[in-house]
Amino acid sequence: MGDEARQQIRFPQERHHRMAELIAARGQMTIGELIEHFGVSGPTARRDLEVLSRAGLATRTHGGVMAPGQNGLAEPLFMEKLRVHQALKTRIGAAAALGVEDGQRLLLDSGTTTLALAQAIAGRDVSIVAMDLKVAEAAASGRTQVSVLGGEVRNGFYSIVGSSAREQLKALSFDIFFMAADAVDPDGISNSTPEEAEVKRSGVAGAKRTVLLADHSKLDRRAPTPVCGLDRIDLLVTDRKAASRLDPYRPRLRAVEFH
Repeated sequence: MGDEARQQIRFPQERHHRMAELIAARGQMTIGELIEHFGVSGPTARRDLEVLSRAGLATRTHGGVMAPGQNGLAEPLFMEKLRVHQALKTRIGAAAALGVEDGQRLLLDSGTTTLALAQAIAGRDVSIVAMDLKVAEAAASGRTQVSVLGGEVRNGFYSIVGSSAREQLKALSFDIFFMAADAVDPDGISNSTPEEAEVKRSGVAGAKRTVLLADHSKLDRRAPTPVCGLDRIDLLVTDRKAASRLDPYRPRLRAVEFH
């Protein structure tokens, strides 16, 4: 949008209207594209998207926004996720592994950060139930006992979902559930798909403690399906870049570790 067009937008409501039209036309956009197009700051763009999200005119995604009905385009495939923030995920996974004691029974969520945890913990004397084929493969080494939930595999993502997985989790108990997240905001954790969100909720219900593994890029984001509130999280393990953004979260978080 040119400078003259930007000057013609005098009120936030008009910008919201034009932003909703643009998102609907393109299907999905990044935060950076919206900032450039409308000539606004990052915080202003995020506030605008929050208004549109609450009105049902847009859905927040990891790093951007999509039009309603575009859910299938929003979630990157496993191999795409694997290339993003690799060093941070490795550091977070290694740090989380330090909090595990031998003999514990663990539930590992689907995701590339929990994959890093599985790699760090592989070979130790622990029992793991994996909600993801790649996570199970990474953990299956040495003295580590690994089981995989039965259910439906999401092609290209490798997570295990469905009623069978949820029913199995109801009959199991764990010392720690290591949860991953597509998005985290002060209202809680959210996920790109209802199927994964349902399995995550079952995991929270069956664990003595729930530890969320999420790097800074997951913060201030909201995915289509809520999972749980921050009050259900016993510990957030994240990277140092998240520190400056956590003030709105602290009243609801029990504990945070930065690595």
